[in-house]
Amino acid sequence: MNTRVLKPLAMALGTVLLASCATVPKDLTGSYAEITPQQASNGNVSGTSVRWGGQIIQTEPGHQDTCFYVLGKPLASGDARPEMSRDSTGRFVACKRGFYDPEVYAKGREITVVGVLQGVVTRKVGDFEYPYPRVVANAVHLWPVPVVYRRGYYGGWNDPFWGPGWWGPWGGGWGYDPFWYAPGPVVVMPDGDGDPPPPPPPPPPPPKG
Repeated sequence: MNTRVLKPLAMALGTVLLASCATVPKDLTGSYAEITPQQASNGNVSGTSVRWGGQIIQTEPGHQDTCFYVLGKPLASGDARPEMSRDSTGRFVACKRGFYDPEVYAKGREITVVGVLQGVVTRKVGDFEYPYPRVVANAVHLWPVPVVYRRGYYGGWNDPFWGPGWWGPWGGGWGYDPFWYAPGPVVVMPDGDGDPPPPPPPPPPPPKG
């Protein structure tokens, strides 16, 4: 079969397989209003339950709670993780009772929060007075940092993503590996509970002769 046909099919299959494994973490489940931070910035939707996420701009512990200033992003339908490649939905601030270490909840990390809207907090972004919708958070979910496998390091038989099976022809059953044709690094997302992906099995020796 023509590889030009196989590659799109492999990509589609890989996307389906990865999506089918994604589930929303228990602390983020529930029903929430379909409203973005930008739409809520006028402060007229206090009392609305929301599930928002994005990239941390700043984490500020206070006397009784910790506030997270976040650049909002759309959430994936499968697991409610922020989709970082998409356009921002606006900034917001989420505050949760207790201490959250800014070195752990650091700038650039991805979080998803659930809670209830309570007014607007105005802060300067440059010289602009920016209205941050404030979320009184019931849960703050910090997402694991994606694991990057650099394919070029392995090469040939030593590449854990080589071949027609999920981990190559020696494991995981047959079918097209969605990564086998892709150059460059492969990014693997740990699950929502922070468990890293299982390591690939050791490759077999190259065939003799």
